[in-house]
Amino acid sequence: MHEPSSEMSEESLATKEAESSEAEPKNPKQKTLKRHRRRHSDGFDSFATYFPRVLKRVHEGLSLSQEAVNVMDSFVKDIFERIANEAARLVRSSKRSTLSSREIQTSVRLLLPGEVGKHAVSNASKAVIRYTTGK
Repeated sequence: MHEPSSEMSEESLATKEAESSEAEPKNPKQKTLKRHRRRHSDGFDSFATYFPRVLKRVHEGLSLSQEAVNVMDSFVKDIFERIANEAARLVRSSKRSTLSSREIQTSVRLLLPGEVGKHAVSNASKAVIRYTTGK
């Protein structure tokens, strides 16, 4: 019978040790890594997942059709883009390089008419306060 060389046996031992160390953590209290979904940057950014959550808080029991979700998604993306462009214009006109909440607030007041703009600014201010006190 032919005996395997010492090199092969060392390699096979190293491979087995590596496999066993990957399977079981050395420290039993060591946390296992959780897998997270990766966001794909293929242009498929959507607000569609948030609409049912908001609708549930406002009107329990109502739902949106897929067509309504698509319309709402387009609307939110359009308004977001308009506000961002206006805020960028305001920053450039003031010759500063930092876009702050003040530019966003001014953009919202300029773009959204009357009571809608006031309501949006009021709710946004409340949200920012809640966010900062929660940290």
